Amino acid sequence: MLANNCDDSFLAADIGGTHARLALMTRGSARQQPRVSAYRVYRCADHPHLEDIVRSFCQELDAQPRELVMACAGYMHAGSVINKNLAWPVLLQHLKERLALHHVWFLNDLQALAYAVGHGAAASATVLKAPMAREAHAGPVIVVGPGTGLGAAVWLPGQPSRVIATEAGHTQLAARVGREQQVLAHFAQPDSHVSHEMVLSGPGLHRIYTALCAIHDRYPSLHEPSAVTAAALEGRDPIAHEALTLFCGWLGSFAADLAMLYGATGGIYLAGGFLFPMIDFLRTSPLIERFLDKGVMRPFLHKLPIRVLDHGHYGVMGAAGWHWDMHVDNGARTGDERKACIAFSDAVFPPDR
Repeated sequence: MLANNCDDSFLAADIGGTHARLALMTRGSARQQPRVSAYRVYRCADHPHLEDIVRSFCQELDAQPRELVMACAGYMHAGSVINKNLAWPVLLQHLKERLALHHVWFLNDLQALAYAVGHGAAASATVLKAPMAREAHAGPVIVVGPGTGLGAAVWLPGQPSRVIATEAGHTQLAARVGREQQVLAHFAQPDSHVSHEMVLSGPGLHRIYTALCAIHDRYPSLHEPSAVTAAALEGRDPIAHEALTLFCGWLGSFAADLAMLYGATGGIYLAGGFLFPMIDFLRTSPLIERFLDKGVMRPFLHKLPIRVLDHGHYGVMGAAGWHWDMHVDNGARTGDERKACIAFSDAVFPPDR
């Protein structure tokens, strides 16, 4: 890589199916909180592999950090990140060798996001459904992230707190009798598994739209998820509007299932690049009613807040906080001191460009 060593620095990264976000984290002494020296966002499709992105980042900064903590969509198996939505294979040992790193750590991207959210980093998130409980963060917090794929993670309070990475996106999709089952029939084979990710993702939204076009006997003129979203929000395509409405209903139901499963009295955070611009649509959509429509569990769900997070740098922030907590701080801080240690990043990360 480069000749200029940064002994007191490390790299924090958030690698998704579409974008890779990198930050150079530095600290003045062993007891100081790390600060963001540089932050960049890269389009994954513009690079042949992940090491090219990391190398470009470090060359631009003339820096050679020796540690990388990486939040990435998917799960780890035999040293490889398993996720069909990534632009290229991600192999930890390969990264370590090619980039001359001493350590490479992996955590799931939603796990990193939940780590940041659970420690108050996203206090400014937009409220979609106000909390009814007296203590909004008294219990577990669910983070749901529809994007290129669908991820979910759970933050559990405690000393120390914990985060559970899940593969909830691959659980069986439940379709209600009527339009949802009609849509499902257009892209599902008989007696086959259909996951929530099949509809609750960018590609999933487009899949819903294409199925509705077939149902309405209309040619699908919108070829990207972003085009479907834009057409729905602008009110210029009724089928796109119907597709986004179905998407929101499924999202509300899925979030409620997770809330009940984990007893998420701390609430729900919806995170995803294409969710934040549609806050007004989400408010008028079936999302909240579908979230509440769980029979005898309605009173419990009515107490829980739902917030929308424009997650941007929070995946990087969670990865950096996790690394500091687990490998740098050495357990010296507890309680409020530890929370403050992680939450610093919310104030110093520059916005995405």
